[in-house]
Amino acid sequence: MAKQAKSRESNTLKATEEDTEFALHSLQEAHEKNKRYDASEDEMLHFYEQMLLIRRFEEKAGQLYGLGLIGGFCHLYIGQEAVAIGLQSALDNDRDSVITGYRDHGHMLAYGIDPNVIMAELTGRQAGISKGKGGSMHMFSTEHKFYGGHGIVGAQVALGGGLALAHKYNEDGGLCLAYFGDGAANQGQVYETFNMAALWNLPIVFVVENNQYAMGTAVSRSSAETEFYRRGTAFRIPGMDVNGMDVLEVRGAAEIAFEHVRAGRGPVLMECNTYRYRGHSMSDPAKYRSRDEVQGMRDTRDPIEGLKKILLEKGKTEDDLKAIDKAIRATVAEAADFAETSPEPKPSELYTDVLVEKY
Repeated sequence: MAKQAKSRESNTLKATEEDTEFALHSLQEAHEKNKRYDASEDEMLHFYEQMLLIRRFEEKAGQLYGLGLIGGFCHLYIGQEAVAIGLQSALDNDRDSVITGYRDHGHMLAYGIDPNVIMAELTGRQAGISKGKGGSMHMFSTEHKFYGGHGIVGAQVALGGGLALAHKYNEDGGLCLAYFGDGAANQGQVYETFNMAALWNLPIVFVVENNQYAMGTAVSRSSAETEFYRRGTAFRIPGMDVNGMDVLEVRGAAEIAFEHVRAGRGPVLMECNTYRYRGHSMSDPAKYRSRDEVQGMRDTRDPIEGLKKILLEKGKTEDDLKAIDKAIRATVAEAADFAETSPEPKPSELYTDVLVEKY
């Protein structure tokens, strides 16, 4: 009995020491000390251009959907641009991997993938990045280490755990950036992956893009714990609460999280609080919120307008920024023309890429 008591006492002391150690690994404290990335003027201009490209591309995609040139589901990223640009601008494109859900156009553009092949994919053309077979929800590029584009809610998180395991197994120094939404945050496979990632010390950053409404239900009505960054605590995964409408804050958080993971300290859970201006998909009338609410977000927290204000304060002129917008609109118009004039896949394509042909 004395031996068992001593063993229990030893385990208690060990647990207390681990708790203290875990508390010292708080990334929120580091984030609070230095919230915004100290970007150069050139970097800020690049972020502005990239966010504007996503915005104009998605607006054009919405138009093409309305014209019947894009079929199936189409989920636009308008309003959330700062998340993808802030995070992916900090990645090492030669080593790191990205995986996301079905609101994926913005993530591909943030990775520098050609707008022509993305728009061609949306319209189901042979020239599309998935040969026209994936459409809006299932884009993929092994060349860019972008692994989808997944329609099963939350399933990409478990696959992201697998990508992180591959990085560790191959000792390639890479990490996986795994995005999911506030709706997917209540899926069981998310927490199974948290547990395994923590146990195996995997190089992965889990990112909750909390756009407040999932498919159409407010976070406060669907989640008992609405502070999603806290949800990794049970698995000893440090969390970060980030303003996803500020690209410089997102990039600052990325610097802290990626450094933590690359140092071999295990996974991080980051919540980026953001907002989608459009419905869940193009078929969603979004009657669960008021127009005034959406307009209020556009007027006071828009990520592009926020960065534009900083650029103007640093000496850029309205004409400078209008010229950028004009050039981006031309790029997007070219992508739409390319997509509309590209041929559809041949019927024989139905039988390719169905099974793995080499083992």
